Amino acid sequence: MFPKALGTPPRAFCYGDGMGMTNTMRGECKTPGGKLVAVTVDPGDAPTGAPAFATADGAPAPRVRVDGDFFVDADSDEHADALLRDIEHAIASVIAESPTTDAETIAAAVREAITRHPRARLVGTDAAAVAVAAARALTPPPSSGTDTAASLTLPPLAGAPAQRVGVVMTPDTDFASRWAALWPRLAIIHDEPRTPAEQMAVDERWAREVAAGARRPTLRIWEWSAPCVVVGRFQSIPDEVHEDVARAEGITVVRRCTGGGAMFIEPGNTITYSLYTPLDFVAGIDVASSYRLCDRWLVEALRGLGLDVRFAGLNDIASQYGKIGGAAQRRFPAPHAAAHGGAAAPVATDAPGAVLHHVTMAYDIDAAKMTRVLNVSGEKTSDKAVRSAVKRVDPLRSQTGMTRAEVVAHLLAYCRAQASRA
Repeated sequence: MFPKALGTPPRAFCYGDGMGMTNTMRGECKTPGGKLVAVTVDPGDAPTGAPAFATADGAPAPRVRVDGDFFVDADSDEHADALLRDIEHAIASVIAESPTTDAETIAAAVREAITRHPRARLVGTDAAAVAVAAARALTPPPSSGTDTAASLTLPPLAGAPAQRVGVVMTPDTDFASRWAALWPRLAIIHDEPRTPAEQMAVDERWAREVAAGARRPTLRIWEWSAPCVVVGRFQSIPDEVHEDVARAEGITVVRRCTGGGAMFIEPGNTITYSLYTPLDFVAGIDVASSYRLCDRWLVEALRGLGLDVRFAGLNDIASQYGKIGGAAQRRFPAPHAAAHGGAAAPVATDAPGAVLHHVTMAYDIDAAKMTRVLNVSGEKTSDKAVRSAVKRVDPLRSQTGMTRAEVVAHLLAYCRAQASRA
């Protein structure tokens, strides 16, 4: 069995998610140093008194959904979606054979599903974590007289948490040379205020335009026109956001095209930027290292304000005082033909493909409102020294004593100085 490495996990619970799955059971698992994955199981429409799960004799199989703040590195949307659907099918098949199956059996089925998709891979989580989440969903509550959940934890890590999610240390001289080649070509834009929906559309459209060779590499600093919650590509909105509270607070919920976790946005309290570059900028390095490459300029710029800024985990940026922000990333292959948003876009014969990398930082934070709107599970902070999501974040306002406009001006000045020297 999986050893008791992380303590007693949270129990599965029933909920309705607004997506056609009701009377469901959900389990979560946070990879130390990585991301959270959740598995939701719907037993199906078994009649009253019948077994909760189907067997191989033709009864309906359970429905399974995998979600979370993990990432998928894939050649295309189709490959990413196919990987997740195959993982869900593998879990459902194992459960249909034996509703009391153990985590090791589920993990073996998930690993087999993953091997069938060489053009897509999970980042920040793995088969073991998916299996633990699934097994937790199937664990009976304490009132049933059994208490098997305590043993459903991840195996001990062979190395540091960062190694588990694939971080390969790349010499900083290599990062410096890549940026030296990029700065002269980079458009630096302080964008106009946009609605949350517009921001999501612009972000993906500009990335696809760079991928098609129709836009030069660009660094865009956003301005938000309205508050919102931005959820990651693979997250379940009802499990991440108290939607009724968000509506009452006048906060819209939008979904971005990248993975990662939910971000609470208020225009005056948030600083966001996106980097759109050809794929050759990140060629030859793994996904985790590419986060450090893309954010190298930001770390150096913030250090210029006297902050001891460093990378934390897979995709966070932090100082000695706490987390400053989080990044997300997605690769777009060079298109064969383009027709995005209903309009054809030109495609260069040597279209380069693109990587979209964006970061949201907390300039300030309304902690009370954020905790009312976001639903942060205990599992998500299970490997953090500070268990509160609010206490983990230390805004730039308190760290620098500067206004938001001054911080943004400093970031723009740093970028323009680098571009002029290149």
